[in-house]
Amino acid sequence: MEDIASETHILAFPYPAQGHMNPMVQLSKRLASKGLKVTLITTTSTSKSIQTQACSFHFEIITDVSYEGVKTEDTEEYVQRFRVVVSQSLSELIESLNKTKNPPKFLIYDSGMPWVLNIARRLGLDGAPFFTQPCAVGAIYYHVYQGALSVPLEASSMVSFPSMPPLAIDDLPSFLHNSRLYPAFLKSVVNQFSNIEEANWLLCNTFDKLESEIVNWMASRWPIKTIGPTVPSIYLDKRLRDDKDYGLSLFKPNTDGCMKWLNSKEVGSVVYVAFGSLAGLGEEQMEELVWGLKRSNYYYLWVVRESEEKKLPRNFLEETSKKGLVVKWSPQLEVLAHKATGCFMTHCGWNSTLESLSLGVPMVAMPHWTDQTTNAKFVADVWEVGVRVKKNEKGIVTREEIELCLKEVMEGERANEIKRNSDKWKSLAKEAVDEGGSSDKNIEEFVAELLRK
Repeated sequence: MEDIASETHILAFPYPAQGHMNPMVQLSKRLASKGLKVTLITTTSTSKSIQTQACSFHFEIITDVSYEGVKTEDTEEYVQRFRVVVSQSLSELIESLNKTKNPPKFLIYDSGMPWVLNIARRLGLDGAPFFTQPCAVGAIYYHVYQGALSVPLEASSMVSFPSMPPLAIDDLPSFLHNSRLYPAFLKSVVNQFSNIEEANWLLCNTFDKLESEIVNWMASRWPIKTIGPTVPSIYLDKRLRDDKDYGLSLFKPNTDGCMKWLNSKEVGSVVYVAFGSLAGLGEEQMEELVWGLKRSNYYYLWVVRESEEKKLPRNFLEETSKKGLVVKWSPQLEVLAHKATGCFMTHCGWNSTLESLSLGVPMVAMPHWTDQTTNAKFVADVWEVGVRVKKNEKGIVTREEIELCLKEVMEGERANEIKRNSDKWKSLAKEAVDEGGSSDKNIEEFVAELLRK
């Protein structure tokens, strides 16, 4: 069986952004651990961020179009050009690999690029989309695709979907409640479902018990397989040797500085603040966050990217050095897993949310855009592993609100309840990927079906 598996060559093609690449990298490791030959396709705009040493799968690089520097009004042109360029370079790669001794048989692709399935089938491969966002968000986009929700939305309306709690407008993905600002992205995420009926598998970066009702609803319509959480094995089941990190980073983390500082702090005493690799805060919001952290009087480790540093108040770093550590980038998993980390203040991107759930770290959700608003709704009201900040009439989260939310997750009975829930989901996340768990079984079944073909 192992000989057959090693001869079964599959391709994995993530969308070239860190929040999409990390899950695909982890899925590739899981599939490679089952004996498959896996080739991860990366692109010219992101290939430099990948560390290839001691990896269980292969890499191929194709040409794409970088999103860096693209203005909002030019997004439509970028999306079209990306598709044209990638379609050609991906076709050329597959044609080249088809001439080798072990040609690929299957292509796993990011669900945001449904047109990749057409390329694969034309060149003799089968394929499956990988949804890197939660099933709840995917289901919402599907209802929009079906016409069950009209865009733009009425500002005051609530919406109801099968297997989900009632959602306010600001609980929906930002591409819906800011549809005029991101029309090209809205079109892309809705079109994930344009050829979904043609796929024989749908892979989803979640786990059954986390989104049980939504997963069951989707499974009644499509052949979905939950395979998450896609977090390095060392933090979950520990069955994948040397799987200690994702193996790619757009920025170099200050690992030694972060760990040394955390080691000097008491258990659960530190607020970790990080908002990902893309989103930025306005100057007024940055100032309110500064004062909120000061007023809370907790220790904090804050990731402020180099492009954001100029927004910090003058002398802030010197004045707060006894309470806080500010770094340009951090080893996020190591920070979240550290005993000193008491909560995570985050935009609630899905990767960060899954990491917090998997490591049992309470969250203060401060969503900015895309799926983060929906994730924040579930973090606060469904999984009850954190709180969500409230914005004022200007769309700003005030220093008073930040202080209040931090205290709610760091001390008192409510904090204890949130911590108990966080520990529960941590156990269930590990259970899902461990031997015989729901995600592990799904990966085993997926591999077995590939081998039968």
